[in-house]
Amino acid sequence: MTATQTKPPATTDRPVRPHGKTPLYKRERPLWMLLPGGVLMLAVIVVPLLVGVFIAMLDLDQYTLRQWFSAPFVGFANFAEAITDSPLLHSIWISASLAVLVTAVTVPIGVAAAISTQNRFPGRGLVRSIYLIPYVLPAFVVGTFFRTMLQPQGVVNAIFHTDVLWLNGSASYWALAAVMVWTSWPFVYLLSLAGLQAVDLEVHEAASLDGATWWIKLRYVIFPYLRGPLSLAVIIAILHNINNFTLPFVLFGIPLPSSVEVMPVLTYIASFQSFRFGLSAAMAICSLVIVAIPLFVYLRAVQLDTGDDARPSRGQRRLQRQQTGAAA
Repeated sequence: MTATQTKPPATTDRPVRPHGKTPLYKRERPLWMLLPGGVLMLAVIVVPLLVGVFIAMLDLDQYTLRQWFSAPFVGFANFAEAITDSPLLHSIWISASLAVLVTAVTVPIGVAAAISTQNRFPGRGLVRSIYLIPYVLPAFVVGTFFRTMLQPQGVVNAIFHTDVLWLNGSASYWALAAVMVWTSWPFVYLLSLAGLQAVDLEVHEAASLDGATWWIKLRYVIFPYLRGPLSLAVIIAILHNINNFTLPFVLFGIPLPSSVEVMPVLTYIASFQSFRFGLSAAMAICSLVIVAIPLFVYLRAVQLDTGDDARPSRGQRRLQRQQTGAAA
């Protein structure tokens, strides 16, 4: 008579959690450690945001400024005026189109500059330092420099033998875009260079031994390593270009040409020239919503929790419950 053999229960990669106990990923991260950062975030971000939303619902101007929070409450009237009776929608289009255009131009320039300085050659450190000059210069200095060059009798018109009004009219849009490209591409270059440092030399050697061409190396060896840094560079560049205030303010002065009336400068004019503080707060809230859209898309597209101790996803937890039920 032979003994009956039983099949051992199926095992899972993660140990089965007993019912009623706290998961490991929660016990390893006590919430009280978030208290200092939470208090700082509350004081620096949440409270000013709530105050700004409340001011956006007040008729606060130079006449009611002394009343402050006792100013007449108008509800969403400032938001309606900002959307219908002000050039806010036009400014949103100008800011968004400039941000997308400048980012689309700076990404290939930054990647090409990073690839050009990846390998060692005499003077590589000097070339890398020269590449960073547009990034380290203050925006006020850059705006003053290009304002002088783009004058009707400036260097640009003298070189190209033209008489274009770069600081007024429709040409000002392309002038601002060109200046923003000149100041923005070194940031993409820095992040791309950091991503290239992660490429293992053995991968390059294996690709060379296999007879891969330079385009094959770029597409299948280098670009996969740059996917994460470039995604971060794109989202930060778009947010920075949308919120760029100093460069157009110094380059064109006040009032701005209609073709470069970006959101930050429009909010500044409504607040400190028209003294419509409630209206400017409503414009700032609308700008914040516009800025939050690409940030939300980026955070949804990129998985921030990685590693062995990361919290399991909903699908992984469902699979664990099914395996536990089958084992039982």
